[in-house]
Amino acid sequence: MRHVVLFHSVYGLRPAVRAAADRLRAAGHQVSTPDLYGVPATDTVEEGFALLDKIGHEVVLDRARAAVRDLPPETVLAGFSMGAGVAGALLAERPDAAALLLLHGTGGAPDAVRPGLPVQLHLADPDPYDAPDEVDEWQQALTDAGADLTVFRYPGVGHLFTDPELAEHSPDASAAAWPRVLAFLAAG
Repeated sequence: MRHVVLFHSVYGLRPAVRAAADRLRAAGHQVSTPDLYGVPATDTVEEGFALLDKIGHEVVLDRARAAVRDLPPETVLAGFSMGAGVAGALLAERPDAAALLLLHGTGGAPDAVRPGLPVQLHLADPDPYDAPDEVDEWQQALTDAGADLTVFRYPGVGHLFTDPELAEHSPDASAAAWPRVLAFLAAG
């Protein structure tokens, strides 16, 4: 099975992230869930963005780098929302990553993609943080760079639709997403 590092959203390390890690562990994967904030998770997205501003994006990235430092080079980089962006940002520094798994947000620059890199995106449609035309451009750029990209869009759901503690949770979309994630990780 795989090593997976799973980065949290702007809310912080919420129970939903730990539950997702447990789901992946139950499928046989080794999963790390680093706390990029070092303080308890927030209750609202506004508090999360305020905390991110206070901590600083570079500090968050440095903590992510430290979290993966001792993991195998072929670790799957994964994340929720902001964490998807963090996972994508680390791709350039970890060219041997086994895959890029993006939940609720895009991540990864085309120049960091090696040909054949498996990438899977799960995104609300529309998503308040990723405009459809921007997602289409990102998708085309990653495909042109040689990524083996699969995009799943979930119509009419909220941004963090897999988090059962949030009002935007969608049981149906979440139930559709997790088997796809598990199949993606099992394919390698």
